[in-house]
Amino acid sequence: MEITELYRIFRECGAVETDSRKIRGGELFYALRGENFDGNEFAVKALEAGAAYAVVSADSRVASDGNPRIIPVTDTLKSLQELARYHRSMTFVCGKPLTVIGLTGTNGKTTTKELVKAVLSVRYNVTATEGNLNNSIGVPLSLLKINSDTQIAVIEMGASHPGDIAELVSVALPNYGLITNVGKAHLQGFGSFEGVMKAKGELYDYIQRTADKVFLNADNPYLCRMASERPDLLTIPYGVEYQHAAVLPSSPDNPFLRLKVPVSAGDGFVEIDTSLVGAYNADNVMAAIAVGKEFGVPLEDAAGAIRAYRPTNSRSQMVRTQSNIIVVDAYNANPTSMKAAIDNFRSMAADHKALMLGDMLELGQDSVNEHLAVLRDSSAMDADVYVVGSEFGKALDIFRNEHDGTGGDAAARPIMHFDTSDALAEWLGAHPLSGCAVLVKGSRGTRMEKILPCL
Repeated sequence: MEITELYRIFRECGAVETDSRKIRGGELFYALRGENFDGNEFAVKALEAGAAYAVVSADSRVASDGNPRIIPVTDTLKSLQELARYHRSMTFVCGKPLTVIGLTGTNGKTTTKELVKAVLSVRYNVTATEGNLNNSIGVPLSLLKINSDTQIAVIEMGASHPGDIAELVSVALPNYGLITNVGKAHLQGFGSFEGVMKAKGELYDYIQRTADKVFLNADNPYLCRMASERPDLLTIPYGVEYQHAAVLPSSPDNPFLRLKVPVSAGDGFVEIDTSLVGAYNADNVMAAIAVGKEFGVPLEDAAGAIRAYRPTNSRSQMVRTQSNIIVVDAYNANPTSMKAAIDNFRSMAADHKALMLGDMLELGQDSVNEHLAVLRDSSAMDADVYVVGSEFGKALDIFRNEHDGTGGDAAARPIMHFDTSDALAEWLGAHPLSGCAVLVKGSRGTRMEKILPCL
């Protein structure tokens, strides 16, 4: 089927769905295939549930049923991406093509995306990636949420292998690019830190070819190096130091990030009290302010939007329970974000602290050494340390050998290891903590949020 005809059907339906259980009526169902599922097997159920049409694989059994509401294509994922790209290209605002901001990075991309959305929403109707739907399926689904009211789209793009960002920008066709940072993550897929920079840099490569602009954190030497390697790249610089902003001191009563940002005309400062935990979020805030400025949002209005933003989904959250104060940063973890979280937690004032850390996944051959570095860093803090997962278990054996007998620090606090977050939750149920500040962090696969009810 030609893309123009498929697009006509999409416009008729008004929505795309990939989960047959979520059909409400009238949608265009896409039967996607994954490692553990085949959406083609649910195409008929989707139609029975009320989907208007179903796009299926041409080689599937259901494609030969002769149902006029079934649309066979060679590759359903590529078809979904092509449809999203076409929809993005066919969307205009006041007679001009829709502006799309493409955003990626090792850490902070979802928080930055939410802050950018909040700031831009002061003046515009914004369609943004929902949650972290930032992969080869999530990006096209996000683009297909663009509607006639959308004035700007903010699309988050994730990557775990070389070429992932190149694929996603070819779908989203961004006019602006923003890389939050580059760090050690998905090393199993990227091979090295240099591989991370090259992969994330695919966003810069695309923007360079289209002669559009990137928002560049001028304080970040790695991003500046990546930009300098592309001498024709047009940049909009920002940064805490670059803009002579300052991170204000926090306190036990107010542990959240506070910033003092100079007014562009040099006439005083604007203070911004956020609900984000961690000074490392200052870069994310400055990025949102820079994007807002580019699109005509005054600093005072941007500051108000940032003050009103509340983090969700276990990202930089502060939770006060009846027993403890918890810093929840458990949505994901890698060596870079883990160090930043621990360093920030170290600066917090508290009589009793505890670190509860889950495995950092997808680090390949560097995994044990990176987990060992976290153990060394954690043990130097005046805090109880609890770790979860097999990678921390391997590193802990080495760490204990280092601290055994005269070769180590006999005064170092013991580190408790648990195979799973369920096991740690069970232990906490029997040994409850009270009056403690707790950092909870780990990769998504370790499910560290399971321990929160026990704290």
